[in-house]
Amino acid sequence: MDTAQLLFKLILVVIIFAISLVIALYSTYAERKVAAFFQDRLGPNRAGPFGLLQPFADGIKMFLKEEIIPTNASAFLFVAGPSLAILTACIGSAVIPWGQKLTFGSTVIDLQVADINVGILYIFGVVSLGVYGIMIGGWASNNKYSLLGAIRAASQNISYEISMGLAIIALLLVTGTLSLRGIAEQQHGFWANGYFTWNVFKQPLGFLLFIICAFAETNRTPFDLPECETELVGGYHTEYSSMKLGFYLFSEYINMFVSSAVMATLYFGGYNFPFMDMISSPNWVTIIGVFLFFIKIALFIFFFMWVRWTIPRFRYDQLMDLGWKTLIPLAIANIVITGIVITFLNR
Repeated sequence: MDTAQLLFKLILVVIIFAISLVIALYSTYAERKVAAFFQDRLGPNRAGPFGLLQPFADGIKMFLKEEIIPTNASAFLFVAGPSLAILTACIGSAVIPWGQKLTFGSTVIDLQVADINVGILYIFGVVSLGVYGIMIGGWASNNKYSLLGAIRAASQNISYEISMGLAIIALLLVTGTLSLRGIAEQQHGFWANGYFTWNVFKQPLGFLLFIICAFAETNRTPFDLPECETELVGGYHTEYSSMKLGFYLFSEYINMFVSSAVMATLYFGGYNFPFMDMISSPNWVTIIGVFLFFIKIALFIFFFMWVRWTIPRFRYDQLMDLGWKTLIPLAIANIVITGIVITFLNR
């Protein structure tokens, strides 16, 4: 990689990091506005026009709050927990292809930080590491509610990662690649050779399983048992305040953003869109594709919020039963059916 390409990659990393933070910042605003809409309220409307400066007011409040470390807590791990949570949340976006390449003369800009051939495995590795931030924070707090929240998070993560992995195996049977760029390229356009190209039409059950597991992996309602306020006060972040609490809250919204981007890439064509071949300029195809990709992500984020304010929280036994007794058998059945269909079509 030459110096120019390395510079472009560094700029892309900074841009993606900034976008992730801004989206996480305004997801808090959107969450409150969506909740207000469903509950027939106004929501934030004082800080700035239409309350648009409310996230900045909340951020300033977080920065100015007193930093408290409980007397009997493990100080180093107490700080390491939220730091690891926000770190793993931010690095998940490195393998996501945000669009096709931009070309300016002899300069080609690739809108992907790292096009590795095992991109899906990278995503799963990052997701697996993310729960350690919750576990460390819950254990280091030396609080029974925090510890219970951490144990719940670990159990939930293990249970639903299996179903998510099995759903991805069925998708890999269809695509034949672990590269997110490769999967996105296979979904070029929307319709080709008499069939839909987007994987959601080829793997509808797999997508349903994946999105349910995504709710569980991001600890979103109705799977927010690790921080269940009615039982555990605040769960794993009960003892946290100031920006350490902010890191945990931010990591949840960044995880939601990255999960939405992954689902849009794997099942909804990523940056591809209908009639893209009718546009003659490749750069305009890329720009429109990036814009529509973020529209897809925004719709998924809205769906996350819609579900939160619509469906009540599961009991913990219901959560485990759904993961082990329903989703895993369905995921295995989906693999078998996909294998049979592919074998039949290849004859």
